[in-house]
Amino acid sequence: MAVNVYSTSVTSENLSRHDMLAWVNDSLQLNYTKIEQLCSGAAYCQFMDMLFPGCVHLRKVKFQAKLEHEYIHNFKVLQAAFKKMGVDKIIAVERLVKGKFQDNFEFIQWFKKFFDANYDGKEYNPLLARQGQDVAPPPNPGDHIYNKPKKPIGTAGNVRGSVPFPVMSQHHTALCPACPPQPQRGHGGCQSSRVAPWQPQGCVPVPVSPWQPQGCVPVPVSP
Repeated sequence: MAVNVYSTSVTSENLSRHDMLAWVNDSLQLNYTKIEQLCSGAAYCQFMDMLFPGCVHLRKVKFQAKLEHEYIHNFKVLQAAFKKMGVDKIIAVERLVKGKFQDNFEFIQWFKKFFDANYDGKEYNPLLARQGQDVAPPPNPGDHIYNKPKKPIGTAGNVRGSVPFPVMSQHHTALCPACPPQPQRGHGGCQSSRVAPWQPQGCVPVPVSPWQPQGCVPVPVSP
């Protein structure tokens, strides 16, 4: 049966993250680069096989796990080994599989103390034990998130149900089909309608819908 370790306080005996990774990689011949990659649970399963041969069926361990449900599977294998060897430690699986640094660092710190309390120094060949299975480090946290393309600045999407606003040119001189020709009255007491010289006689520009003639609509002209 295993020797249980209950100390969780941070002491000078704890290794740094770099030293901890070096210990994991050297012991199991892995190539992890971040503490967060321990979230797959595969390394812990093999450590248990090193400490207590036969307590873990390494064939059940997914050494190339890259998805969260595969991580959970490995931690279930670890939990079964803990139960078999009488280890009281509760594994916060839901937190560890998220790949957060602090959760995984705290757990590996505890596990290192548990390992030191139970390891008898016997020789162990990690490659032979896992029968040559290649161990692919889990992807770095955040790599599975797809970056959505950002909308270019200055391009506004069309508002649903909105009608485009026509742009009127100051040099618009085409007569509006909806406007009947208006004769100018400059004699006989009549005054011409007061419109800008660039507008069609008798019309003023207004915003129109796409199905209406663009430019202007007829308006009454003062005599």
